[in-house]
Amino acid sequence: MSITLIIIAITAATSLLAWQQPKLLENLIYFGPAVQRGQWWRLVTHGFIHGDGAHLLFNMITLYFFGRLIEQVLMPRIGVMGYVLFYLAGIVVAILPTHLRHMRDARYRSLGASGAVSAVLFAFILLQPWSMLYVMFVPLPAIVFAVLYVAYTIWAERRGKDNINHSAHLWGAVWGVGFLLVLEPRLLPRFFEQLTRGMGGFGF
Repeated sequence: MSITLIIIAITAATSLLAWQQPKLLENLIYFGPAVQRGQWWRLVTHGFIHGDGAHLLFNMITLYFFGRLIEQVLMPRIGVMGYVLFYLAGIVVAILPTHLRHMRDARYRSLGASGAVSAVLFAFILLQPWSMLYVMFVPLPAIVFAVLYVAYTIWAERRGKDNINHSAHLWGAVWGVGFLLVLEPRLLPRFFEQLTRGMGGFGF
C-alpha cells in the first residue's frame, strides 16, 4: 500500500475519533498557549484532525490525487521515512508563522492537513506546471491555479474575515516547492523551460 494511502487512512480515522471524542480533539488541536506550556505535539497532531466532513474530504481527495505522484518522485531519492518526514514537516512549517502570531492567544485554534496538502500540491505544480487541474469542475492549468491560489490566499489572510488559516496554505506551498528545489536545484530552470514551452515556446 502506498504511504499516501496510509497517511489518508490515519488522518481519516483520527478525525472520526476526534469528532466522537471532544476531549481528544481538544488535546490534538493547535492551541498556542498549550504549545508554549510544552505541548509541542500539537504542532503536528493538528494536521490529523478536521473541522467537519467537507474539510476532511477536500484535503484527502487532493492528497490522494497528488500525493501518490509526489510519493513516486520522492521515494527513490529519500525513501519511505523521507517522504513521511516531508509530509509531517509540511504540517509543522505551515503552522509556525501562525504560532508566532498566536502563541499567547487563548481564543485562537487551528486544525487540518491543509498545510501539508498544499506542500504536496505545489510540489506537483513545480514538476508539471501545465497539467490540467479541475477546480470546482472548471479546468485550469496548474500554474494558473497556483497564481490565483497564492493571490487569493494573501488577500484573504489580510482581510481576515473567515475562520480559515490561509497562512498555513501559503507556507505549506512554500515548503513543498522549496524542499524539491533543495533536493534537485535543476528543477527551477526546468520549470521555467516548461513555462515558456506552454506559452508558445518563447525563450529568453
